Amino acid sequence: MESESTNSNETAPTQPLQSLSISPQPQLSVKERFDLIRSIGEECIQEDELERLLANKPQPICYDGFEPSGRMHIAQGVMKAINVNKLTAAGCKVKIWIADWFAQLNNKMGGDLKKIQVIGQYLIEIWKAVGMNIEGGQVEFLWSSEEINSRAHEYWPLVMDIARRNKLPRIVRCCQIMGRSEQDELSAAQIFYPCMQCADIFFLKADICQLGMDQRKVNVLAREYCDDIKRKNKPIILSHHMLPGLQEGQEKMSKSDPSSSIYMEDEEADVNLKIKKAFCPPKVVEKNPCLEYVKYIIFPWFHEFTIERKPENGGDKTFKSFEDLANDYENGELHPGDLKPALAKALNRILQPVRDHFNNDPKAKELVKRVKSYKVTR
Repeated sequence: MESESTNSNETAPTQPLQSLSISPQPQLSVKERFDLIRSIGEECIQEDELERLLANKPQPICYDGFEPSGRMHIAQGVMKAINVNKLTAAGCKVKIWIADWFAQLNNKMGGDLKKIQVIGQYLIEIWKAVGMNIEGGQVEFLWSSEEINSRAHEYWPLVMDIARRNKLPRIVRCCQIMGRSEQDELSAAQIFYPCMQCADIFFLKADICQLGMDQRKVNVLAREYCDDIKRKNKPIILSHHMLPGLQEGQEKMSKSDPSSSIYMEDEEADVNLKIKKAFCPPKVVEKNPCLEYVKYIIFPWFHEFTIERKPENGGDKTFKSFEDLANDYENGELHPGDLKPALAKALNRILQPVRDHFNNDPKAKELVKRVKSYKVTR
């Protein structure tokens, strides 16, 4: 691992937008902490366990992880920053697992570990630039290759025990976590991957697994493993919503399809064009990617959303909740032609500090240049 990886908890190079800032508040009650943490998840397994955890542990450990596998899209960048800041404000310690070995197992970047690690450094730079609250030691970036090697005597017996206690079909059903399906031709390494990811949860001593809905199956596997070994305290699963791609029928953003998502260092003109071309049917709220961006990125970030319109089209209007905006959109009072420019403008406000950082910081500029030169492999 190159030396940059040891400096991952530096002060953020640019000032985050004030609207994202969620400061830790020790005076929060257990109920307030629960509500803040629960607001992250589309699903929580189990809510009563989360309440009990918060009542008994002042600083729960929350695990989040990612495969460094290409340029970062806005869901991974902005949504993760929002979620991590909520968790730290609620008193959690967040361990972000940089799964470089896992990306190699999954054949990302053609299995080239050096390229994978460069991407990992680039992703950390983005989170610092966008305003993830990493000061004060409540957020820790951990490289899987370093941590596993340093505590191999703990890690591999755990992986072997999980593998031993599960039938092959059960593990194959977890392959969704890698962006694979059960029908894909899998390498032996990819069969091993779910056993390792399940082990990560216990290796990191995680109380809460805060990952996307697409990672749900392996988190459930971890809870089943607790039943097998008669462990009472099971990891709580907090699964966040998955943003769809920008084009019709794209259930998930794709790093290999530039039209499906907005990247964190996209230029203003790129963002404007992608939103202009995005699927956004009039009067349809369900499965409308533009409205999903508004709901899961714009409102959590700014806590309001302003539409600028000519007086003859109803004039400017500021929405204080997504529900009010969705009602106007469904009734036809808000048109895609007015929604899209407002959405692009808000996204560009969020992304500008990231662009500034990658334009002005020599190390960051070199990182993004190298990452853009890599060919993304599935």
